[in-house]
Amino acid sequence: MKKILFLIFCTAVWLLPAGPLRAQQAPPPGGEPKPFTLPDKTTLTLDNGLDVTLVPYGALPKVTVRAVVRTGNIHEGPEEVWLADLMGDLMKEGTTTRTAEDIAREAADMGGSVEVAVGVDQSFVSGDVLSEYGPALVELIADILQHPAFPASELDRLKRDRIRQVSIARTQPGTLALETFRSVLYGDHPYGRLFPTEAMLQSYTVEDIRRFYEENVGTGRTHVYVVGRFDEAAMEDAIRTAFGDWARGSEPALPLPQPRSERAVHLVDLPGAAQSNVYIGLPVIDPSHEDYVALQVTNALLGGSFASRITSNIREDKGYTYSPYSTVSARYRDAYWAEIAAVTTSVTGPAIQEIFNEIERLRAEPPSPDELEGIQNYLAGTFVLQNSSRSGIIGQLAFLDLHGLDDDYLGTYVQRVYAVTPEEVQRIAQTYLNPEDMVIVIAGDVAQIRDQVDDFGPLVQ
Repeated sequence: MKKILFLIFCTAVWLLPAGPLRAQQAPPPGGEPKPFTLPDKTTLTLDNGLDVTLVPYGALPKVTVRAVVRTGNIHEGPEEVWLADLMGDLMKEGTTTRTAEDIAREAADMGGSVEVAVGVDQSFVSGDVLSEYGPALVELIADILQHPAFPASELDRLKRDRIRQVSIARTQPGTLALETFRSVLYGDHPYGRLFPTEAMLQSYTVEDIRRFYEENVGTGRTHVYVVGRFDEAAMEDAIRTAFGDWARGSEPALPLPQPRSERAVHLVDLPGAAQSNVYIGLPVIDPSHEDYVALQVTNALLGGSFASRITSNIREDKGYTYSPYSTVSARYRDAYWAEIAAVTTSVTGPAIQEIFNEIERLRAEPPSPDELEGIQNYLAGTFVLQNSSRSGIIGQLAFLDLHGLDDDYLGTYVQRVYAVTPEEVQRIAQTYLNPEDMVIVIAGDVAQIRDQVDDFGPLVQ
């Protein structure tokens, strides 16, 4: 932990503006970036189609096992929003031979825990325990994944929990802005459906959940990752024994979105709001595209890091907002870029104008080599941190598998970050970040902001 905090501190210091300390003692020039080397791994596929990856890693006597299934909200129909989430909730409530209490106790006795999580296009059952219990953890995860009890007695409680979650989320202006932004981009595709209605949640039955499970969960969509210290032969044997008889099920079929984007201002009225929550963005290339790493560098320089241009402008210089940021949000064969900020109501229009000013400035003129180098150092350091844990390595491997990338993507990532030139950053901004194609969503007091933003495009409310 101390080492990680030290690395974060060093990265933060590097990104600070030049000042007296720099003038007194300039740091020596950095050496060539060290390539990331993925630890040696073993991959195999069982006869039933289950993919397995084993990665010896680290010195601690711990092992993480994660079964990742290519399913989630993306397979929900228009009237099934969060059905996948309820499936995951019920899977935590026990198997046909274990109660939820049994699962928690067994995992604790192994020196760890087990979790079930549902995402947009990937879901997983995962555990982290002492190395000696690795085979037992495999058996426990396999039982949760293959033999969920789906107890009807727990469903009403879980529905109430989810209804409360939606109710709370809908009180958050930033969440309302995101909901509208995603709906504008993706329409009725699952990516565009952020929340269910209460009536929708109340309508779901155990039979609905079991049907969704049977249609979407099986070895044809599952990849088991093992990372840490473990006996490879024992773990492979445990996986074959625990998963070998599981049915293949259907192959993953992920419906591709057709995102749309046109310049317009979409308003979500929150009378009396002291701030405007702003989303500005558009669809961009996904991780399988050759320009994706350069887009990440461009995003970090423009708004995706504390030292970025937009942050320096509307936070440090103007004081319009406290924590603006931009992101490249990627899913299967899809991604969008967005700048997100909660700005004071009275400066909503000026803040949006400054965001567009920074985008246009980058499109008109490449950054300086020194500015770009600071961003590259930040991304390289972040990448090292992402690969410094068992869970982080599994996350990276699952990312590769989802997007159809090979191991070379990780092995050459740092070099490709440093290979991006100032002119390439400008080209990326010109090619993929055209303000005329950007959707603007504002959740705020419409009466106070309408006249500030009507020059940015047609108003939609």
